[in-house]
Amino acid sequence: MAKAFWIDQDFDRERYGRYAAHVEKHLPEFEWGDIAPVRFACAAWRLAVPPSLSPGFVRWDRRVLDAACERNTWDGTLTARIRIVSPLPEPLTTSRTWWRDRGWQGWPRMFGQYVEPTQEDLARSPFLRATLLVEAPLPLGGLPPEPEGPHDRVEESAEHAVTALVRELNELVAPILDQLDD
Repeated sequence: MAKAFWIDQDFDRERYGRYAAHVEKHLPEFEWGDIAPVRFACAAWRLAVPPSLSPGFVRWDRRVLDAACERNTWDGTLTARIRIVSPLPEPLTTSRTWWRDRGWQGWPRMFGQYVEPTQEDLARSPFLRATLLVEAPLPLGGLPPEPEGPHDRVEESAEHAVTALVRELNELVAPILDQLDD
């Protein structure tokens, strides 16, 4: 099975607990006093991924463009939102009559990573880049309780929350990546 998300423990350890230091520096971004762990987990996730921390404490497969964990405003549950690079839908690949010699381009790559086309690229040719948007609820069972405040081992709880989110996101997204590989 593909590994969609992982924590880069080695890189973090080589930099003497970079994520924990980043969490400590950004304690004002956490809100306190919620009975559910959702807001805390979402803040821990935001601090673990680019652009907040670059390179991220959490890394992902080259086909994952971005991944967010958000509090659902309807009922307060945890929702994942992941954008994944995808091949073109079959109706666009069975016939190329719609191309009309315009030189359509797909996803540009740089060092194996999918990237947005530059303004220079867009001035030269048209681009059609397919993506999948995954939006799904995530279970709360593996999340740690929200710390009672900024002095209640926040760094450890944040790392625990991110580890739980990585596990859940892998279960959600890895089968999709495997299917795209087939």
